[in-house]
Amino acid sequence: MKLFIGNLPYDITEPEVSDLFSEYGEVINTNLITDQFSGRSKGFAFVEMSSRGEGHKAMETLNRRQFKHRELVCKEAIPQKKGKKRR
Repeated sequence: MKLFIGNLPYDITEPEVSDLFSEYGEVINTNLITDQFSGRSKGFAFVEMSSRGEGHKAMETLNRRQFKHRELVCKEAIPQKKGKKRR
């Protein structure tokens, strides 16, 4: 199950995101979205969990939870539509 995590602190690292979600099950992949010029986090990430059950457990527990003075947003990621790529 792939999750969208929003409102992350800008100083967070990919291993920190992975560690946060590994408490709820096996994390297959973590993708922290960063600015291409500064390398700083844009404040959101995608985490892929090994099963739907683990994903739902993490989503229910971490959604609206305070993390480093920010209220996290966790929800199921919506698959990208196939078509033209953005520039």
